[in-house]
Amino acid sequence: MSTDYSNRYVFEAEWYDKVACILKKFYMYYYPFDNSIELFDLKTKKTFLKRTICEGIEAKDFYIGAIVIIFSRCIKIMGYADNYTKIKLETQMQKFFVLLKPDVIDKMGEILKVIINHDFHIANMKMMQLTATEVTECYFVKDTADKMSMINYLTSGPVVGLELLGENGIARWQALVDSENCKCAFSETFNGKSEIYNSMYGSKNIEIAMQELQYFFPNVKSKKKGPKSTAILQNCTCCIIKPHAVQAKLVGTIIDDIQKAGYIITAVQQFHINLINSEEFLEIYKGVFSEYTEMVAELQSGPCIVIEVSHKNKDLNIVADFRNFCGPMDPDIARQIKPNTLRAKYGKTKVQNAIHCSDLPEDGILEVEYFFKILEG
Repeated sequence: MSTDYSNRYVFEAEWYDKVACILKKFYMYYYPFDNSIELFDLKTKKTFLKRTICEGIEAKDFYIGAIVIIFSRCIKIMGYADNYTKIKLETQMQKFFVLLKPDVIDKMGEILKVIINHDFHIANMKMMQLTATEVTECYFVKDTADKMSMINYLTSGPVVGLELLGENGIARWQALVDSENCKCAFSETFNGKSEIYNSMYGSKNIEIAMQELQYFFPNVKSKKKGPKSTAILQNCTCCIIKPHAVQAKLVGTIIDDIQKAGYIITAVQQFHINLINSEEFLEIYKGVFSEYTEMVAELQSGPCIVIEVSHKNKDLNIVADFRNFCGPMDPDIARQIKPNTLRAKYGKTKVQNAIHCSDLPEDGILEVEYFFKILEG
């Protein structure tokens, strides 16, 4: 990394001050050399935060759409503020699209662990059930000789779309999934499967990547909607991997644990929950837990992964069974009495306990509907 202190990136950023009920806009200056940050308030034309070293923040955390936590403030990066930052970061950090095909969805957690362990950041994800029309519109199907076989394959079950971000990302991804490379990172995951590459697709270049990302994860301003989610909204429960656990790169590990425990993931999607929705979703805990305010703040502090969890045993009380699998709300208690539960293994505090899960039988479907029916709309 450069030792030039003048080397800095500048972003347009915003933060909602819930005390003053004001959306504040800043120039955020980031200095890679020492991980220091400076905030300049665009309205008052004054420095909001003098250049300060922020622990736990790294260069890879800075990209469009990212939420950076600075002294408990969730500040969202909205855009590049100068051409140097735009050119430098878009050249180094590439966004691209990856599709996990139907035959590897039951290995999703293992695949995500490999992806994260190879320094790729998951900027977005969604499980989808593609239609024949949607498949024919995909770039990677257009040059396929047997299009009908591809259509039948990709509509035979759920797929998972990923928006990945990584330094020299496209070339590194192609090397990672090269089935002819004996050192292929996914070889153990597929137990010697000979057509590893065909089980996953990744963008071939930047231009194609931008088209694919816009198709599968359209910009909110475009008013277009990507392929529908796979939520079944029955015999299910809700699981949310909280923002702090997402930031700690635990998504793959937690999903792998869920799948290996015999649960079926029937829908998964990344959400950015705003303050109002966070308060609404957690309202049932208001007046029940003294940590309610902190719980609301945590849920809207960054991207979270919402999962619809089901089980092949339809007679199982899925809500109670999965809640037991998650463990007590307090990770310290969980580690004492149920050390193999998700919260015992990955939770930090009662608020940052890695996982939210439905508590009551009737809440399972209602909570899943809140995200996959109401918020996704």
